[in-house]
Amino acid sequence: MSDEQTDTGTGWPQPAGPARPGGPAGEPDPRPDAPDPDELSPLAPQGPAEREPVDEPAVEPVDDGATVDLSAVPRSGKPVAGSDGLGEPVGESAAPAAGRSRWSTAGVMIAALLALLGFTLVVQLKTTSTDPTLGATRQEDLVRILSDLDARENRLQQDIRALEDSQRQLRSGEQGRQAALDEATRRADELGILAGTLPAVGPGLTVRFDAGAKPISANRVLDAVQELRGAGAEAMQISGGDGASVRIIASTYFLDGDNGSLVVEGRRLTAPFTITVIGDPATMRTALNIPGGVVASVRGVGGNVTFGEREVAEVSALHVPIKLEHARPVS
Repeated sequence: MSDEQTDTGTGWPQPAGPARPGGPAGEPDPRPDAPDPDELSPLAPQGPAEREPVDEPAVEPVDDGATVDLSAVPRSGKPVAGSDGLGEPVGESAAPAAGRSRWSTAGVMIAALLALLGFTLVVQLKTTSTDPTLGATRQEDLVRILSDLDARENRLQQDIRALEDSQRQLRSGEQGRQAALDEATRRADELGILAGTLPAVGPGLTVRFDAGAKPISANRVLDAVQELRGAGAEAMQISGGDGASVRIIASTYFLDGDNGSLVVEGRRLTAPFTITVIGDPATMRTALNIPGGVVASVRGVGGNVTFGEREVAEVSALHVPIKLEHARPVS
């Protein structure tokens, strides 16, 4: 070995030359820009060719021609190159996106179910709270019906107060006998009018039925009588074209006769038919004109119904008193 080389103990010859600054061997160089002694070591790798080989992950082909590193997906969150050269985050970075997607889908489903439930409740409420008959009625008719109901309530309240006054008078001592006699007379008159044994006068209405292509049936006349009773009629009679009249009471029946005639209480009446009724004219007229009611049904078969209001209507036809055979008053 020449004098210009020194044995370093590593098997590599050390070229002779000036000593490295910093002092004796083994001590670090105090200069701040001095290179790392390890970098000058001949044992350190000096270039890319001397790097240790690293296991490269296996790749598998994808249908669109891109190569995707399947083994890198579960181990790292780094992007994987696709066919377009761009990376898409997978692994840890894809988890929050998947969670947001799941929450977004669940929110949409919950909102859709709530909307469907609200729509069902609204439809059910409208279906159960809507009256088809009143729904087709005009506003003027509804207002009149409400006014008629209020008037009927007022009349009933007056009747209640009158009965209470009569009760107090009957318990008042000396005037009790006369008050009892007057009350009995009044009740007898009312019962006579309801039973048809006494004539009656008062404000009312005349209702005339004219036949069209088809005759006026007994069912149509009976429907009219029931509507008038429900509207507060107190006394009624029906007359035919020949002038014959029959008193209408609770037991009156109607049958279809020959040639468009009508049989009432066994008596034959010819068309046209006229019902004379005592009661509130406006209330009774509204009851017959309700959509789908008596007037609509008669006009539906080609007939016609006309009204005539009377300040003083007279019901003069009388009914033979009914002899009771089985019924007795409760004592």
